[in-house]
Amino acid sequence: MTDSPLITVELAADEAGVSPATIRKWVQRGHLRPAGTQGRRRLYRLEDVFAAERTTHRAHGRR
Repeated sequence: MTDSPLITVELAADEAGVSPATIRKWVQRGHLRPAGTQGRRRLYRLEDVFAAERTTHRAHGRR
């Protein structure tokens, strides 16, 4: 594992160019796993978010 900073769902969505609901959907579908929590908020690694984005776009025939 890397020591990259953990980010909120809102920041993850902004960086990936998707909505926070899309990030949550990726989690529900098993494409993305939270890397930690802060209180009740789930936190993610940016590289994991980008990997989930690549996986979901590839699955839907996008480039």
